[in-house]
Amino acid sequence: MATWTKDSWKKYPIKQQPVYENLEELSSVVSKLEKLPPLVFAGEVRSLKSKLAKVAKKEAFLLQGGDCAESFLNFGADNIRDTFKLMLQMAIVLTFSGGCPIVKVGRVAGQFAKPRSADFEEIDGRSLPSYRGDIINGFEFNEEARKPEPKRMLEAYYQSATTLNLLRAFARGGLADLREVHRWNLDFLKRAELRDKYSELSDKITQALNFIEACGINTTNTPSLRETSIYTSHEALLLPYEEALTRVDSLSLETYDCSAHMLWIGERTRGVDEAHAHFLSGVKNPLGVKIGPSAKVDEIKTLASILNKDNEEGKLNIIIRMGADKIASVLPNIFKELKKEGLNLIYSIDPMHGNTVKAGSYKTRAFDKIMQEVRMFFEIAQSEGVYPGGVHLEMTGQDVTECTGGSLNVTEQTLKERYETQCDPRLNADQALELAFLMADLLKKARA
Repeated sequence: MATWTKDSWKKYPIKQQPVYENLEELSSVVSKLEKLPPLVFAGEVRSLKSKLAKVAKKEAFLLQGGDCAESFLNFGADNIRDTFKLMLQMAIVLTFSGGCPIVKVGRVAGQFAKPRSADFEEIDGRSLPSYRGDIINGFEFNEEARKPEPKRMLEAYYQSATTLNLLRAFARGGLADLREVHRWNLDFLKRAELRDKYSELSDKITQALNFIEACGINTTNTPSLRETSIYTSHEALLLPYEEALTRVDSLSLETYDCSAHMLWIGERTRGVDEAHAHFLSGVKNPLGVKIGPSAKVDEIKTLASILNKDNEEGKLNIIIRMGADKIASVLPNIFKELKKEGLNLIYSIDPMHGNTVKAGSYKTRAFDKIMQEVRMFFEIAQSEGVYPGGVHLEMTGQDVTECTGGSLNVTEQTLKERYETQCDPRLNADQALELAFLMADLLKKARA
């Protein structure tokens, strides 16, 4: 590979990039971004990597989740708060039942770009460029909206900065107090069985807190009981944006992509001799790579040598996205062969992307298929002597109807009631918490 610089990716073949008409404007926007403060700091990134190293050592579990594609239009404090609360509630379920620390990483504060299966989409006989996320073009189906606009990168930056500011305030300002988290109003839980299950867990946590407070440990003298850490991540798809936010840390003199704490490469852009793999090979952030059913073991080995050349613990996350119908025939051999290599890898499951189907004019995912793929991931990992280290979800704290099934019993007929995603269907709060209880049982068995 060529000598790495933050712009050396331009020498490589690249996929899933917009074609900008005004290159002078693109250059001007990138120059402005280069002068703006970093969104995250190198010390925070190193903190996340140290926690992910515990996942690699089977001492923790990664919970990664959030919006499919963040929106300029739907941006607001309530949405950020509700997703933050859902992440914490899921983490409590996993921590208490699974018996290990949960590393919380949101798909947030930067998840604006989306790869697409086709460059154009057609509606009523009219063809226009595909929507590629608000950082690139608009969702509205007209020529003006679908034109890639460089200035959208600036809006994405400022929205990400605001989101991060709010997340840090929530994490340190009292919203994460363990006394409050398990007592949060669960009106969004429509299914009595799920409410009862969470209430029972809350009662047990209250008893535990009462006991440790009697021993002199409380939220006043123990910050870990009232504060938390939540990190950000997104797919590093739009490389001019990533390049502009890549900085050299003044203390370590190492290079970090300061657009997020963790970045990943998607299934469509993980070519070993392409621009995305080359770009991420030069930054010190924890990285992920999506692996679908067509992946070959040798490809994964080569990606590991590129993205984690020093074989660091906590550096590289292999995110499995096979689909419930294919995982059993593909994943066992991947685990078997990679285990022989002595690679420090985290394995997590993305049960969303391999289970997308069409229901009329809507894309959806069946909750039963999502749960099935999660369950099979844990079972296959255990059978091959591999630690199932995490989960990667598209979800929202809102009461949407985008994935069928689950405790709300969303059907193909009721999808239209609150189908609000601009791209792929997300789990609603009810479905996400239901999945957390399933994973807690599976994690408990895996750790035992």
